[in-house]
Amino acid sequence: MRYGDGGGVGPQGRIRREQVRQRAAQMLADGMSAAQIAVALEISTKSAYAWRRAWLAGGEQALASKGTPGPAPALSATQVQKLIATLNQGPAAAGWTEDQRWTLARIQTVIGRMFHLTLSVPTVWQVLRRAGFSPQQPISRAAERDESAIAHWRRHQWPAVKESRAGWTRGSASPTSRA
Repeated sequence: MRYGDGGGVGPQGRIRREQVRQRAAQMLADGMSAAQIAVALEISTKSAYAWRRAWLAGGEQALASKGTPGPAPALSATQVQKLIATLNQGPAAAGWTEDQRWTLARIQTVIGRMFHLTLSVPTVWQVLRRAGFSPQQPISRAAERDESAIAHWRRHQWPAVKESRAGWTRGSASPTSRA
């Protein structure tokens, strides 16, 4: 198994990498050198020496995973569940009666009201995306839409607006050419 293959960005990758480090810690405890560990585990010698230094300083716990990288999530798991329950009730339940659409700005306001947090619109979108939401465009038509007028326009006026390419010829890019 090559340590660098497969990336290791997800939880399974982190677990796999931690297992490799724990195996290295056992090998260090058995008296193997960092170079031998690098060959045995198919990792770089630089990593093996770094793990050896960490192991000498803090033992096997020093090689444990530090968790997911990056900042802590803006909302906890329980807060996200409460937010989803509120979103499932609809915008009218939250005070928006003019239309039944959730927008990021409205959800941002709901988060502010519920949790007394100010999140940016991109952060609100990240929270929703991690919760399994996807962007949606509402399927709605104007009440005044006249299907027969639209069909007539498409059949009779659109061809004139579109113009055929029959008499059309390609021009020249040259500023001196008359073609």
